[in-house]
Amino acid sequence: MSAFTLPSVTDSKSGWGPVGLSAQFRDIPYAPYSKADKLGRIADWSAPEGTQGKDQRGGAADQRGNRPGFRNFRDNYVPFGSNAANAFNYQHTEDEASFSVVDNRSTQKKSTGFKSAAGQRGGRGGLRQQGQQRAQFQRLGANRGGFGGARQQQGGQRGGRRGYNNWRDFDRNQRVRDASVKVGSEWSMLEEIEFARLNKLQFEVNDPEDIALYGAVATYDKAYDRVNTKQEKILQQVDRERDNVTTSEDPVLTNLAAEPAAEREQRVFATDSIIGVLMTASRSVYPWDIVITRTGDKVIFDTREGSQLDYVSVNENSSDPPMDTGDKDNVNSPSALSLEATYINTNFAAQVVNNEQVVELENANPFYGADEESVPLVGYRYRKFDLSTTEDEDISLFIRTEVDAVVKSAQGEDSYITVKALNEFDTRAQGAGGAMEWRQKLDSQRGAVVATEMKNNSCKLARWVVQSMLAGADHLKLGFVSRTNPKDAARHAILGTQICRPKEFASQMNLQITNGWGIVKTVVDLALKLPEGKYVLVKDPNKPVIRLYSVPKDTFEEQEETEAVEETA
Repeated sequence: MSAFTLPSVTDSKSGWGPVGLSAQFRDIPYAPYSKADKLGRIADWSAPEGTQGKDQRGGAADQRGNRPGFRNFRDNYVPFGSNAANAFNYQHTEDEASFSVVDNRSTQKKSTGFKSAAGQRGGRGGLRQQGQQRAQFQRLGANRGGFGGARQQQGGQRGGRRGYNNWRDFDRNQRVRDASVKVGSEWSMLEEIEFARLNKLQFEVNDPEDIALYGAVATYDKAYDRVNTKQEKILQQVDRERDNVTTSEDPVLTNLAAEPAAEREQRVFATDSIIGVLMTASRSVYPWDIVITRTGDKVIFDTREGSQLDYVSVNENSSDPPMDTGDKDNVNSPSALSLEATYINTNFAAQVVNNEQVVELENANPFYGADEESVPLVGYRYRKFDLSTTEDEDISLFIRTEVDAVVKSAQGEDSYITVKALNEFDTRAQGAGGAMEWRQKLDSQRGAVVATEMKNNSCKLARWVVQSMLAGADHLKLGFVSRTNPKDAARHAILGTQICRPKEFASQMNLQITNGWGIVKTVVDLALKLPEGKYVLVKDPNKPVIRLYSVPKDTFEEQEETEAVEETA
């Protein structure tokens, strides 16, 4: 019986693996290998030589490493180092290029069967080639704006040849926006929430409780329902201006915060503008910030003086939004368009009402004295929402909401409405978002015009709908205002109006109110867990992310004092 001797094993003291290279393997080249590789076949002779990497039917092989001719094969893998030069490939030693055929005359093949319209041979092979050509055309169309590519790439936007009209698409993702507020060195980031997480939040809120009514509202003038592109009306400038008073400066909310709270009650104070921004945060693209103050059992959401939240954005959600070129005289820059849209909304809401038919609410306007003139006609509804989830939890949200006008219902009762305006600037300018000419399409294709506005101004319209629902308005009146001259941003004309119910409009926009309340609930719970102090919730200017910072208590106070001194001077 032969004896069996164990080979000598060398122990590696420095770690796992061989100690040295054996002499018999010294001249063999090394092949790359990774432990994460999926080991499959040692060899594959299913395809003839010379067809590796190509489909047996004439097309390219699957880029994911599938077997040629078998696109749905189970073992799909890409070996590690497959792109590197393989030292084990067989190479011919003879030069076959020196051989040639004696008879090199070309022979003409006889074609049998019928020919298709594209000039290819008939039968199944011809149909396959037509299918390949059609697939290739569709691929080109997806990149260059063919019959189907432009609609998919531009989200339904009209215009076929996308590759030619938008030749600067490469520059879109390279835009860098400035933050709405500069993050100081003494700021400390506490939380970062991505929009993907916000979209999964859900929370249901019961009907609110009306606390008080302030101000006065006028009756809507139904004559503006008959305005169209052929009978347009000039937008007039109204002397009355609205003041966007923040939460901490509202005397009504300040008095409510001063009242003693119930046992275990936690109170939160905000305006409909701030809550609307939070509920539609996942749709926002432009930067914004909200100041949060935590004192005792109270949390106050504020806006800074001159905050971006006080202005109306234009084409924020467009695939090619307006761009700042650095030219101060550019009337189509994002800042100029925002000022123009805010001006239009303020004057449109004041023009479409009948100032002779005014409905006085329970209390006078809290921001103006009785002897002051030019008091804006706007109604304030202070409402209380319950954000509690359990019996042991008691969270109350106090919101100041706004209504713009009243209309008589069929039963003769007054119903509140909110009035907003969409504006058109220059359809040929950069940032127009493929908008139609309103003077040509508004009367005949209003649905297409509204659909384009939903795409380009998704965040703005969603915020308006949320504010209408928070105020308990029965309808939302939308106006269509355009420049009388595309190059003149100072003169405008009203081309039409449209009325809609906020809930129905929200469903058309795929706006989930429960998701918005889930975002508000998350931010409120996060703020209630913080210690007393001042915080800032900031939307990143270039990423779909919101961040919560802890800031010193005197943050923004120096800026407000400087602005107050400048106004006094």
